Amino acid sequence: MGPSFGDRLSLAFSERGQLCLGIDPHAALLTQWGLPDSASGVREFGLRVVEAATGRVGIVKPQVAFFERHGAAGYLALEAVLAEARAADLLVIADVKRGDVGSSVEAYGEAWLSSGSPLECDAMTISPFLGVASNTVVFDLAVQSRKGVFVLAGTSNPEALGIQSAKVHGGAETALTLAGAITDEVETLNQAGDRLGSIGVVLGATLDFEELGIQFSERDRAPILAPGFGAQGARLQDAARIFGLAAARVVATVSRSVLAAGPTGISHALESAAAELALAVSR
Repeated sequence: MGPSFGDRLSLAFSERGQLCLGIDPHAALLTQWGLPDSASGVREFGLRVVEAATGRVGIVKPQVAFFERHGAAGYLALEAVLAEARAADLLVIADVKRGDVGSSVEAYGEAWLSSGSPLECDAMTISPFLGVASNTVVFDLAVQSRKGVFVLAGTSNPEALGIQSAKVHGGAETALTLAGAITDEVETLNQAGDRLGSIGVVLGATLDFEELGIQFSERDRAPILAPGFGAQGARLQDAARIFGLAAARVVATVSRSVLAAGPTGISHALESAAAELALAVSR
C-alpha cells in the first residue's frame, strides 16, 4: 500500500507549502481570461491554472459546479483537468460537497475516490447534513484507497452561521454547536499519533471559532480545508493567528484573489500568496 492521503498532504506541505489554489472558472473570469463561457472555455481555463500551479503550490481544488453547468461536455473538460493536475503531481481536492446515505453516498465516493475512475481525485468534500456517520462508507473507501475526505463543519458563507452555531445536544453548559460536534466527530475518525490524518474538516477562515465552541488542540490530527482567504476577507498573513494551534494542519484556499490576476499575472499572484502564507505559518 502506498502512503495515506494525510502523509501525502504532509509531504505537499513540506515541499510546496500549505496554499491551495481553487480552480473556479466563473463566467466573469472566463471573459477576463479571453475564453468562451463553454465547455472548451472551462477546459482551457482549468489547464492553464494547473500549468500555473505546477511547481508553485502542491494542492489544487477544482469547483465542480462550474464544470457541471456545461453538462456532459463540462464533465469531459473536468476529467482532462483532473488528469493533468494529478499527472503534474498536484494533490487534487474535488469540491463536490456530496452527501447521502447507503448505496447512493457509496456511489459518490466511488466516482471521486476510486482508483481508475474518470473523475479520480485525491480527496473530496462531503456534506454531513444526514449525519457524519451516514458517510462512513466513503470514509472507509478513502482509507482503503489512500484518499482523503473533508467534511463540511463551519463554512465561510454568512448564511450558514445560524444553523452551524445551533446547539445540538447536552445541557446548557455542555451543549455543542453543530459545527463543533461535527469537528469533534471527524477528529475521532483519525488514528492517534503524530501523523496528519486523512479525514478532515472544512472550517472557514472568516469564522469566530470561539463563538462556535471549537477549540484546537496539539493532539488533533484532522487536516483543515480553509476557504475564506482572499476575496472573502481573511488575510493569509493572519493564518497563524486565526487557527492558532491548528495552523500547521490548515490547507489555506485562495481562488478569485489569484485567478483575477488573469493569464499573464496568475503566476506572480500565486507566488506572492504562497510566500505570504509561508511567512505567516513559520512564525
